[in-house]
Amino acid sequence: MNDQPAPDRPSALAPFKHSIFRSVWIASLASNFGGLIQSVGAAWMMTAISNSADMVALVQASTALPIMLFSLASGAIADNYNRRKVMIAAQGFMFAVSIALTLAAYFDFLTPWLLLSFTFLLGCGTALNNPSWQAAVGDMVPRSDLPAAVSVNSMGFNLTRSVGPAIGGIIVAAAGAAAAFAVNAVSYLPLLFVLSRWKQKETPSTLPRETLGIAMTAGLRYVAMSPNIEKVLLRGFVFGFTAISVLALLPLVARDIVQGGPLLYGVLLGAFGIGAVGGALINAWLRQKLSSEWIVRLGFMGFAVCASVAALSQMAWLTCAALLIGGGSWVISLSLFNVTVQMSTPRWVVGRALSLYQTATFGGMALGSWIWGVIAENHGAGQALLASAALMIAGAALGLKWFTLPEQTSLNLDPLNRWKEPHLALDVKPRSGPIVIMIEYVIALKDTAEFLDAMAERRRVRRRDGARQWTLARDLENPELWMETYHTPTWVEYVRHNQRITHADAIVGERVRKLHSGQEPPRVHRMIERPTDWSVTIAPPKDMLDLH
Repeated sequence: MNDQPAPDRPSALAPFKHSIFRSVWIASLASNFGGLIQSVGAAWMMTAISNSADMVALVQASTALPIMLFSLASGAIADNYNRRKVMIAAQGFMFAVSIALTLAAYFDFLTPWLLLSFTFLLGCGTALNNPSWQAAVGDMVPRSDLPAAVSVNSMGFNLTRSVGPAIGGIIVAAAGAAAAFAVNAVSYLPLLFVLSRWKQKETPSTLPRETLGIAMTAGLRYVAMSPNIEKVLLRGFVFGFTAISVLALLPLVARDIVQGGPLLYGVLLGAFGIGAVGGALINAWLRQKLSSEWIVRLGFMGFAVCASVAALSQMAWLTCAALLIGGGSWVISLSLFNVTVQMSTPRWVVGRALSLYQTATFGGMALGSWIWGVIAENHGAGQALLASAALMIAGAALGLKWFTLPEQTSLNLDPLNRWKEPHLALDVKPRSGPIVIMIEYVIALKDTAEFLDAMAERRRVRRRDGARQWTLARDLENPELWMETYHTPTWVEYVRHNQRITHADAIVGERVRKLHSGQEPPRVHRMIERPTDWSVTIAPPKDMLDLH
């Protein structure tokens, strides 16, 4: 597939020209602010009700685990349902859970496992919300503003991270964890209000909605047949697995290594947030100066420095300085992963692609939180952080040869909208099938090698968009005659397959058609498979009846 050079990037603040993005962004500040205060309350409460380092680290794991488990289903929901309504449902669910957590803490009902259960439920709400929210950014701003919008979102979250944890530490120290949980519950209300007033433009679909299972399978297939996205998923998993050590063990760093209390813990998190804001501000400049691979390498190496200093330093100011580097590395890496996925994916599957990216990254975070907690329990938080720093260096080295991230390019992934449903002599219903497509090509002998190269890419695109049993055959009696064959389960899946073709995909088709040397365009045969023994069964298949 041919890539086009990336156009000049717009201003980092260009997304704020769009009123709905601006309103949701401001409301999200309040929600993120409350969420960070809740995180401080939960992490510090666990240190109060449990002496186990493993349980403290599991607070982070219980939030990340649902995102790993349920993101794919949430991505399928984001691509098949109204994203605004999905976000409202998710925010409403988290609002209800936060109220229940506040009451449990206020009446002193919380145990370590009950606290983990509440944070797990909040993670479930986040898992439902995130794919719709990230995919909806593309509904709020044009594609040219998408990279800036992703960075601005990261900046907004980390603006709250820079002050939210410190304020959370003050609230916990002064009024207890229940007050922190109550602030989080209230913080959902502004975003619910803004989302309820958003008049989202919907493009009506002429096809029936995919079932959840089919939609999830389509998302998995698309990512599996997209090598660039697979590289992002692997690097995201490694980054999440290693970098989460700092956040998961930071309460222990504050309590045991630097020897402070909840206020110091909030200050350390605030330093991480300030660094993250700085990372968001220099993100556009870095994308202009460096390749994607070098930006990610800097992210890994910066976090290795952060973890090493946090493990060895007993001075709060030095640990804060390291966390500034860690926060910047966190944002430049994760936002680049997010942008790469979004810019490599058409709108029909972007929610599922983002959900799989989240599954990989948060799966790494959940696994890492548990493993680093176990290591800290047995060998101390400092040793766990040093071990994670060593793995971060290995993560940076992954891109030296095998898993180098793609260069920043701009593909036109808008639907081609050129295909028209053909007139059929048989009365085929949407559920009729299986459908067999056969396309004849006449290729001059001198063009055989180029044709085979083009058809290798054609095979990947066909299979990625839903084709099955793809084959390419050559006529033994007429070597210039070639036959491309593939199947779809039903007629509606064949129509859906063709409606997924993007302008970038069409480049492959045009390349193949230019090699065709026949007098007429390539001939397409559309057929439906029929069993030869249907008449002896008790009743013919339902879709057979559709043909009469």
